[in-house]
Amino acid sequence: MGFTVEVKENDGLRSLHFGSAWMQGAMRIDSPFDLVFEYTRVMMAALLLREGDFPKKVLLIGLGAGSQTKFLYKHRPAAHLTVVEIEPKVVTAAKESFCLPDDPVRLEVVVGDGVAFVYQTEQHFDLIMVDGFNDHSHPGDLNTLPFYKACRERLSEQGVLAVNLIGLSDGVKGGFVFIESAFEQRAVRFPRCASGNTIAFAATGAPIDIPLEELQERAAKEDAGLALSLMLDRLATLPDCAEGRLRI
Repeated sequence: MGFTVEVKENDGLRSLHFGSAWMQGAMRIDSPFDLVFEYTRVMMAALLLREGDFPKKVLLIGLGAGSQTKFLYKHRPAAHLTVVEIEPKVVTAAKESFCLPDDPVRLEVVVGDGVAFVYQTEQHFDLIMVDGFNDHSHPGDLNTLPFYKACRERLSEQGVLAVNLIGLSDGVKGGFVFIESAFEQRAVRFPRCASGNTIAFAATGAPIDIPLEELQERAAKEDAGLALSLMLDRLATLPDCAEGRLRI
């Protein structure tokens, strides 16, 4: 049986499905560049971890409905985006049904395997976002120690990695152990989203050491509909943030 990609609409929400009721991506038709799912907004907390014109170069593994790609395209107009998606039908759906911009100067879409791309590329990126799954919602070789080590090698001196670790239970580290190992413990898991997604961040270069109050201020200044206030409040419950600071 071949890979099935379906697009559905209901009450102004257009959604992407891989042959099941499980949404692989979604877009509000009247606001196509907004982020529908909480976990995608939490992944964008990566933008708060560095100051200045961060990021200049972004690699996204997994396209889906293109939500995160479109968000970065709109809110980081100086950044160059490279997206790697293994399934051509997903790329077609994103272009035809989810308003993925056609801008080869700022946005490069590569049809291929994300793991192979990271292993083979000689480029460096300020931000790498990993949100790739097959039709069984499994990340496969994306969630391995060698892959995360390769991601670290492909990050710039001020690089940040953001990963969607779906399906982790409370108290279960799962693939986060690989991220911790690859980045020599310079990693943190945010509290689990209501959907069950757990977002992890890791960093290279200068240490990240930000008061939680300042994170809230940076989120408010983004003015991009991230709605991260409640999630950032929950950071105070993490052992890594016990002193009121996020350190990576």
